[in-house]
Amino acid sequence: MPLGRAWSIALLGLRGTVVEVEADIGAGLPGTKLLGLPDPGLREAKDRVRAAVRNSGNSWPDKQVTLGLSPANLPKVGSAYDLAIAVATLVAAGVVPGSGLAGTTLLGELALDGRIRHVRGVLPSLLAAREAGMTRAVVPVESLAEGGLVPGMQVHGAAELTEVLDWLRADRELHTAPEAAAQAPDDVGDLADVVGQPEARYALEVAAAGGHHLLLIGPPGVGKSMLAHRLPGLLPLLDDDEALEATAVRSVDGSLPPGAPLIRVPPLVAPHHSTSVAALIGGGSGIAAPGAISRAHRGVLLLDEACEYGAERLESLRTALEEGEVRLARSRGAVTYPARFQLVLATNPCPCAPARESECSCSPAVRRSYLGKLSGPLLDRVDIQVRMRPVTAMDAHAGSTVDSTEVVRGRVLRARERALRRWSEQGWRTNAEVPGPALRQEFALPATVTAVLDRALERSAVTARGADRCLRLAWTLADLAARDRPEPEDVAAALEFRDRRAV
Repeated sequence: MPLGRAWSIALLGLRGTVVEVEADIGAGLPGTKLLGLPDPGLREAKDRVRAAVRNSGNSWPDKQVTLGLSPANLPKVGSAYDLAIAVATLVAAGVVPGSGLAGTTLLGELALDGRIRHVRGVLPSLLAAREAGMTRAVVPVESLAEGGLVPGMQVHGAAELTEVLDWLRADRELHTAPEAAAQAPDDVGDLADVVGQPEARYALEVAAAGGHHLLLIGPPGVGKSMLAHRLPGLLPLLDDDEALEATAVRSVDGSLPPGAPLIRVPPLVAPHHSTSVAALIGGGSGIAAPGAISRAHRGVLLLDEACEYGAERLESLRTALEEGEVRLARSRGAVTYPARFQLVLATNPCPCAPARESECSCSPAVRRSYLGKLSGPLLDRVDIQVRMRPVTAMDAHAGSTVDSTEVVRGRVLRARERALRRWSEQGWRTNAEVPGPALRQEFALPATVTAVLDRALERSAVTARGADRCLRLAWTLADLAARDRPEPEDVAAALEFRDRRAV
């Protein structure tokens, strides 16, 4: 009998490779061999597929069936190959024609009764298939909305194996992808709900305008968490490329909502302080799965009660904060996940954390040890540090006069538009993304503007990295003030936002 061929996708992180599934039916005792580095879940596919084919009204070949997944040296993980294996085998057996499979990717797990089940990673799989020149795809009908997010591909959905077989015989049409629906905005609350805290509110606005990392220190109940949870409401919606990046991570993670999978609202991820390093940055056995920092890609990562996380988990963030991605190596391969997020740290000033600082019972050594969990190298990557004060009675009365989220978001969007016009030719979108050499050379400020920063460097009050971050922050302050370039007061304010002692 001739060979049967079908095509699927092997995912390694977010990187996909086209896999050719070949089926050969030859002489010998009845049996099925599966070749090509399958994982334990895929080894069971031969039994799942055989039952699904029989329960769909077709006969499984009563001969020796050899299934090869090429490239043979690429690890194959998961059950998404089931549909391609079934179709390739039935093409080799002459049950259905294989002429219509050219340029077609097949994804889906088969139930024993022939139903096609949803699999993770449909979006990045189809993006990889499109880059490889594939023009058409068949996915589970539950994944059709997700598959329809890929432009330039004909995406069809099927609920059962018999539907795909009838489609190959040209006896029926498959389901087509609906119009892409965007994620509904979450109710993040209004910034006007936060009582008092004018300095912290302004710091949040500056962080949103420039994409800067933020540290909030203050006693419990002053509004640290409330402010942090309102940051996504100040940020612009994700554009097409950013939305696909964020959605692809959620697709691999398996946390996409079924009805409206496209993520347009910047996500907010707030793991509990007891989370592990693997859950925070990604990990697991075999192939590493994305962690909280990747789920927060193009959004906000909130570490509430930051000093309770422990040094190991906090220090694991340092590379991702600099590079915008995380590289994870495990036994079955190394993967890279995007992790370009805004970090918001919120913490109490000491373990006892009384409402009034004068009532603190902690010794100076205990306070230093507690805040010392936020190491110097980590804090050097945080652009804005704010100490929040307790709320007073006058703060409560002033709550009705503060700006709402809508008003502040308007100022943020205008500032971001100024930054985008300035940096777009270089490929940068926000001030926080601009590399230090560009700030010191091509876009260098006059010495009269940076004099206060030079003095801080001479006194070792700020590191070279910290100086670059002050410059980025100064550009953001200038954008919010609608100025073409930062002034000396912008640089001084940026330095004070990092550390009052440096001024």
